[in-house]
Amino acid sequence: MGITAVVAGGTGLVGSELIQLLLQDEAYEKVIALVRRNIPTDHLVGKQKLVQVKTDFSHLEADFSASDMEHAHVYCTLGTTIKKAGSQEQFRKVDLTYPLHLAQMAKSGGADVFAIVTAMGASSKSSIFYNRVKGEVEDSLRELNFPVLYLLRPSLILGDRNEVRVGERLGSLAARAIAPLMIGGLRTYRPIHAKTIATGLIQSAKSGKTGVHIVLSGQIAELAAGK
Repeated sequence: MGITAVVAGGTGLVGSELIQLLLQDEAYEKVIALVRRNIPTDHLVGKQKLVQVKTDFSHLEADFSASDMEHAHVYCTLGTTIKKAGSQEQFRKVDLTYPLHLAQMAKSGGADVFAIVTAMGASSKSSIFYNRVKGEVEDSLRELNFPVLYLLRPSLILGDRNEVRVGERLGSLAARAIAPLMIGGLRTYRPIHAKTIATGLIQSAKSGKTGVHIVLSGQIAELAAGK
């Protein structure tokens, strides 16, 4: 039997790329997408493997059973911005409370792998609120003692977003322009495409390594390239 993948955040920039890749990966027999709104499937190759579970994540256990994550690869790509969330409290809910709740269910259900996208600079000691929350979720996940835990820390994420983020768009253009100059130790600061991150997530989960692994942006790109 193949692997079951569980994806939280499948309608986002990285999550949508991840869903498409998982459906086309022969190692995965079933892909369960935990979503707040259904994913359009007309364009998806392998859509017969996709199971969509609608939930708002505040009562995930009422909509989804932890037992469905036994031996699964659980991927978390949940994330928002403070502007979109409306407040720091709501941001913490999406980027900390929901991922941690998902992870607790995954651990109790017997998931084999938990892999999450956080952010470059994630640290619970950071003076920057965004990075501090990302660091707090990493620390909380470590405490769950998963057999395999991957913490992916990408830099600026490239891709076609549904919403327009003017500041991020300008930053993306500037980063693309100087990316060729970012060599050596600066490679980890290069912008990275959402599909590359999604590929890195899958390669990480399938690596067969155990323990906790922090994967920086440059390393994600290397994983995706099969290095």
